[in-house]
Amino acid sequence: MEHRRLGNSGLSVSEIAYGNWLTHGGQVEEDVAVKCVRAAIEAGITTFDSADIYALGAAERVLGRALSGLRRESFELLSKVYFPVGDGPNDRGLGRKHIMESINQSLRRLGTDYLDLYQAHRFDPSVRLEETMLAFADIVRAGKALYIGVSEWTADQLDRAHQLAAELNVPLVSNQPQYSMLWRVIEQQVVPTAKRLGIGQLVFSPVTQGVLTGKYLPATPVPAGSRATDERGGRFISRAMSDTLLATVQRLRPIAADAGLSMAQLAVAWVLQNDNVASAIIGASRPEQVSHNTVASGVRLDGELLARIDDVLGDLVERDPAKTGRPDDVQPAWRRENVDG
Repeated sequence: MEHRRLGNSGLSVSEIAYGNWLTHGGQVEEDVAVKCVRAAIEAGITTFDSADIYALGAAERVLGRALSGLRRESFELLSKVYFPVGDGPNDRGLGRKHIMESINQSLRRLGTDYLDLYQAHRFDPSVRLEETMLAFADIVRAGKALYIGVSEWTADQLDRAHQLAAELNVPLVSNQPQYSMLWRVIEQQVVPTAKRLGIGQLVFSPVTQGVLTGKYLPATPVPAGSRATDERGGRFISRAMSDTLLATVQRLRPIAADAGLSMAQLAVAWVLQNDNVASAIIGASRPEQVSHNTVASGVRLDGELLARIDDVLGDLVERDPAKTGRPDDVQPAWRRENVDG
């Protein structure tokens, strides 16, 4: 497992990180989740990402128990705040009250005194950015987080937040966007801005919820036990289940074979070719998935192979920067056939 610096910070993260969205506290039993974490550690993963919203806190509790007993300095622990975690008016968003209460709850669930990185899970237009950034700065000064980051913020939002972070003298070092062969909306604006500001990307869904593994076939029932059959996971993956897309993805199979990789490994390796990407976050419902995908660390794909991928995917690639920060509520290019007939 290779490591990269997160932006211009002094924090090193594993090229492949382990995330527990949809799995811990939900899709898999705790004993399997612990085995997945242990497989990640054995594969050299040191970076673990969660959020207070994942299974409404259960994911953080499971991850905390799975990591218990390890030397705290040996791994990087990440979490996020923004989405509703209760019914109260201050149980959501990026107001100071919610941020301060959420960090304490996340630390308790994770069983740790501090996070290596605390992230704003989305941008909150209802709260002044100055209030949000001051709350994050106070968390850093209190020693509850070492660095701060954001998730799915636009280039303009990154610029504004970075300026305030600099004035507050706290390190804003990362952005966590969706990024894959199929979803490249960060490339035109977010990545150039992030490079200028010294902000690194921790990308999620590099295999598009499993679609880029090639296990889903057109006009074929989805495999039993796959994410597409899970009530929560299926809601997200359904956007990428058109027969056109699934048939096109199968054409990546010989390209992966020529690279000596599985399709999943190719997809993870592809996002790591972007030098602004510090880490690709993978999930797993079985330990062997973790071991399999970590093979992508250190893989270098040549220009000819990358061009072949682009030729295959063609217009199915979503590049519109206006969709930055909106991966859950937009129609990507590969779903337009179902909208337009």
